[in-house]
Amino acid sequence: MHIFTLIDWILFSLLALCVFYLLFYAIASKFYRPRKFSIAKTQRRFLVLFPAYKEDRVIVSTVRSFLKQEYPQDKFDIVVISDQMQPATNDTLQALPIQLQTADYANSSKAKALSLAMDITMDKNHDIVVIMDADNLTTPNFLAEINCAFESGCRSIQARRTGKNLNTDISILDAVSEEINNGFFRSGHNAVGLSAGLTGSGMAFDADWFRQNVKHLQTSGEDKELEALLLKQRVHTEYLAQLSVYDEKTQKKEAIKNQRKRWIAAQYGALRASLPNFPKAFLHGNVDYCDKILQWMLPPRLVQLAGVFGFTFLITVICIWISLQNESNEWYIGIKWWLLSVAQVIAMILPMPRKLFNKKLGKAIMQVPTLALIMIANLFKLKGANKKFIHTEHGEEKE
Repeated sequence: MHIFTLIDWILFSLLALCVFYLLFYAIASKFYRPRKFSIAKTQRRFLVLFPAYKEDRVIVSTVRSFLKQEYPQDKFDIVVISDQMQPATNDTLQALPIQLQTADYANSSKAKALSLAMDITMDKNHDIVVIMDADNLTTPNFLAEINCAFESGCRSIQARRTGKNLNTDISILDAVSEEINNGFFRSGHNAVGLSAGLTGSGMAFDADWFRQNVKHLQTSGEDKELEALLLKQRVHTEYLAQLSVYDEKTQKKEAIKNQRKRWIAAQYGALRASLPNFPKAFLHGNVDYCDKILQWMLPPRLVQLAGVFGFTFLITVICIWISLQNESNEWYIGIKWWLLSVAQVIAMILPMPRKLFNKKLGKAIMQVPTLALIMIANLFKLKGANKKFIHTEHGEEKE
């Protein structure tokens, strides 16, 4: 019984730390208020990058949409880095008022595409670099809003990525996951004065800073590498919740399995690279950097969810069995686990927008157990995933 109690408390303590980390930022997100920026007096020059690997389905419409920005055309340049796209797609892009750069890497990566784009624009004078995905749509005031933020002293911006398609159960859950993470790692962090996490697109950086640091990006988790560089240099990232970037959500189980495997590998790869710097960051009071390392220690959300609910059920069954065998009251040991499960659910619900609470979500939730098993299986298939580019195909399909 003593061994069981010890194991119970070890498991509970570890998972409780994970749950209450998320719960703290979930609660903080409810107190987040976007900064209000004054109208900019200077119109800065933008370099807008669209890395596009086999994105023939979406890239042309995406670029055409972005060209409708309510910002002077001579104040922003669009560069599309075309990697293994069809000649017809490239021909269509060349007819648009943008710069097309073709690439044909043996081992493609977004980091390589970004570095290439900065090399070919080295002679141009840009103030801000914006990174978008090939499927991203946004509002006509996107550049104007970012310009106002930089006028107020911002050097790193993360817009609010949100789902543009909710046509399958998987895409609904992917969109919900995005919004939950927006609460934990962006609005929640900004609410307590910490830097917002990056999401891989809808990002804007000081051009000089980005040009100096893009050469350090080496893995498929370039957003994590950028975060580490920003925080190490104490550059704060502001979250603009009012500025939406509509991102196509993953629609199939196979696609989300591959995407999440890349994300998990990138997270733990970033953790391995950053962990040796933790003592120095702690001693120098770099709270942002220390918090980010703690964040990267967390298990994937679905794995954590499965762990909390799974151990709650298991411990409860064992405690009831022991109580019946010994005619004792060991059943009460399971109470703390049920409280932890409730805390986990509250943490997941708090950041979610009300519009997502509907019948479609209720149906989609039935896929969660399967996805949790997929995520757990991914934990044993991470070797090399952080170095290998895993492409997520875009282009809406019917359910």
